[in-house]
Amino acid sequence: MIMNMTTLIDILGWIGAAALLVAYALVSAKRVEGDSTGYQLLNAVGSIFLMINTLHYGAYPSALLNLFWLGVAFYAVRKTIVRYLT
Repeated sequence: MIMNMTTLIDILGWIGAAALLVAYALVSAKRVEGDSTGYQLLNAVGSIFLMINTLHYGAYPSALLNLFWLGVAFYAVRKTIVRYLT
């Protein structure tokens, strides 16, 4: 069975939404720290997948929001890496 592109993009959108919700739930439950690399990478993956989905459907405000969310995640990961290396 061959999956069409729209179905794949829908699946990525659902995975992205789930990733962001899981990340938020983990921080809220104090299972991970908000500045942890794992949390930020989960946010980054979720943002990328949702950005793909929202761009496909022309939901540009949501795509822009996810671009900024991704930027915050990358900034936090970079900051952690620099702190670790120094």
